[in-house]
Amino acid sequence: MARYFFDLINGNGPVRDNEGQEIVTREGISREVSRILADIAREEFPERGKGSISVEVRNEDGQSVFSGRLSFQTQWHDDPQS
Repeated sequence: MARYFFDLINGNGPVRDNEGQEIVTREGISREVSRILADIAREEFPERGKGSISVEVRNEDGQSVFSGRLSFQTQWHDDPQS
């Protein structure tokens, strides 16, 4: 089983994953990236109203093998500040 590292890039800058996870399939990597993006969006975006986050996946050799990005924006239609 190979170990992959999931580095997060958001408004606060990059956060490097130093532990990684053992994942067997490419689908498993994609699912984990989707889970990370959804979890962060659920926790951080409602307070901010907009933002974007990315996850870069590295293999054990440090090579980038996969990435995912999520952009989010909300807007009240009756807000004169919009």
